[in-house]
Amino acid sequence: MPPGADTPLAPPRRPGRPRSQDADVAILDAALALLTDEGYARMTMDGVAAAAGVSKATIYLRYRSKADLATAALAHLRDTVGPEPTGDLRTDLVALLRQVRRNTARFRVMPLIGTCLAEEQHTPELLPLFRERSVRPRRARLAAMLETAGGAPEQVGPAVDMLMGAFHMRSLAGDPFPADWEERVVDIALAGLGLA
Repeated sequence: MPPGADTPLAPPRRPGRPRSQDADVAILDAALALLTDEGYARMTMDGVAAAAGVSKATIYLRYRSKADLATAALAHLRDTVGPEPTGDLRTDLVALLRQVRRNTARFRVMPLIGTCLAEEQHTPELLPLFRERSVRPRRARLAAMLETAGGAPEQVGPAVDMLMGAFHMRSLAGDPFPADWEERVVDIALAGLGLA
């Protein structure tokens, strides 16, 4: 090339291979299955990799730790199997509470909450991730539903506490849930907000 001529530009680097959405879903589904069958303490990254049909390196490209993966799996569950809103506040609140109860029973969420609290010193990232990905989004969703329906801002927070707190207290007490439990709790909350 003659002096002073422009140097040819190097061909642009091709971006890395995009992540496989199938692998993403397989990893989260495998993590949920192992959380259900074995609980958080016995769930391993090796086990998730084997169940998902991917390498452990593939998992670590997405999740930095078991706590990161487990809480992402629970967030995935909330985002993919939640009830579709109907626009009727009472119906939607009842459906949401019923889904929380089903998910909690099926995917061993209560033992995971206990693990989050018990392991706070040894696995300090677990509880903040669980709060960020599961607790706060659900509270925000409930609050938005109540505020949109006209709930007074100063009353919405306590109403959300009551809706979710009633479920956790009954679960911890080990009392059976009557068939109309969600309806009764929602009706009490809506009456307190003046939205019944």
